[in-house]
This record gives sequence, C-alpha cells and structure tokens, in this order.
Amino acid sequence: MTAQELRARIDLYERLMRLDKPIGTLLLLWPTLWAVWIAAEGEPHWAVVGIFTLGTLLMRSAGCVINDVWDARFDAHVERTRHRPLAAGEIGRREALMLAALLVLMAFGLVLVFNLLTIGLSVVALFLAATYPLTKRFFVLPQAYLGIAFGFGIPMAFAAQTDELPATAWALLAANVFWAIAYDTEYAMVDRDDDVKLGIRTSAILFGRHDVAAVMICYAATLAILVWVGMYEKLRWPYYAGLAVAAGMMASHYTLIRDRTREGCFKAFLHNNWVGAAIFAGIAAAYALGGAWPRWA
Repeated sequence: MTAQELRARIDLYERLMRLDKPIGTLLLLWPTLWAVWIAAEGEPHWAVVGIFTLGTLLMRSAGCVINDVWDARFDAHVERTRHRPLAAGEIGRREALMLAALLVLMAFGLVLVFNLLTIGLSVVALFLAATYPLTKRFFVLPQAYLGIAFGFGIPMAFAAQTDELPATAWALLAANVFWAIAYDTEYAMVDRDDDVKLGIRTSAILFGRHDVAAVMICYAATLAILVWVGMYEKLRWPYYAGLAVAAGMMASHYTLIRDRTREGCFKAFLHNNWVGAAIFAGIAAAYALGGAWPRWA
C-alpha cells in the first residue's frame, strides 16, 4: 500500500468514526464531565478526567462504526448519510467490525484501572451502544434509549471515584435522557421524511405535529431535574447561573425549530454543545468558588 493509499484509508476510517464531526463526542462528554466533577466534589484527579475523556472518544467512535454496520442499508437511501463509507461501499462490513472491536478493546483497557463496579458498568455501556441502532426498528422512542447509552458515563464516573451509585448519579442520568430526547428530536426532524419512507422509528415521527412542544417540554424536564441535583448536592449560586444560561439557549432553540426547516433544526441540534458546556461551567465554577454548602447548613 502506497503512502497515498494509506492516507486515503485513514481518511475513510476517520469519516466512519465521525472524527470529522465532533458534536456527538461532545454531547457524550459534557454529561460525563458533570458527573466526574460532582462525584469528586470539584477535585477530580487529572488521570480520571483524561481516562473518561479518551474513553468517551473511543466509545463514541466505536458506536458510530457499529451504527453504520447496522444501518448501511438505510443510510444508502438518505441524502444526509448516503456518502458514509459503509453506505457508499468504500469499506466492507468485516473491516468495519474489526475497527469497532479494536476501539472497544482500547476503551475497555482504560477502565481496567478502576474498581469492579466500574468495569461491570462498562460492559453494560458497550451493550447499550451496540444495540441502540436496533431500537430504531421497533421502539417508538429510540431517543430515550440513546439518552441512557449516551449518559452511561455518568454512573461510571461515580462508580470509579466513589465505588457507589448515589441518587445524584441516577438523577443526572435521567436529566440526560430528557436532554437527549430533546436534541435528538431536533436531529430527527431533519430526516423525518426519509425515515417515514424507510419505516424507521424516531421521536420526530412519534410526536408528529407536537414535536416542537415535546422538545421544549423535555428541555424543561432536564432543567427541573438539574435544579433538584443542585439542591440535593447543596451547590452554590454559580451552578444555577450555568443552568440559567443553558435555559436561555434552550429557549432560543424554539425560534430555530418552530418552522421545522432542516437548516434550523440541525443548527439547534449542534447548538446543544454549548448547552452542555454552560451546565459544566456552572458546576466547575460552583466548586471553584467554595464548592457545596455544608450538609448541615
């Protein structure tokens, strides 16, 4: 294989792993970092942050490859996805599965430094990532399953640092499920016509003409749960300032999706990166400026 052919192959792998489109990794990473910071009470070890960041990238990449293996037949009929390497026939199914297996093994190697609870949860995380694409065939709300899969770094972060799964971990996971339903419904609104033709289930099809309202309700549920987390953990005012900024961003999405244009819905979806960042900034600032109020306060 010549150097030019090798570069072309690497480019195909990067596209298959969506390294050229980091939004999915970021939407996975922010909730994980929320949990890493809260579980460590604002002082996570740099190695833990690094492991969870790299693990998120590896598992998201593996998830994209597995997703394309399952969906290659559908992707070939959708304008936005028909140029993906598997759908276009540029990479074979066996080669893609080998790449996914390598990525999973690398991610699994990272968690071996943690306790047995974290290792066990990593197996569950792999199952969720591998089976999510199948839910689009039979489950009317696959975005809820996606929210669990995308948010499973949350209980893993608590397990790795505290060796337990407190109420806060499950509350953050629930918040992530509602957030994922919101932003992935925006994403699904882009492909709704194609998905109807192909018989794929999505929240955009389930909610129908109530899709915009459903997105805003899910945003509200996300914020309500996160407010509860702040009260339960007795986080200081910067946390709520972060939530306020995130709420403003969520509200602005209404103006982008109300007309249901492909461009507006996709822009709203991409903007959720900043929603997650604002929430994380509030968490980090709350701990940096004094952490939580004492439990007896």
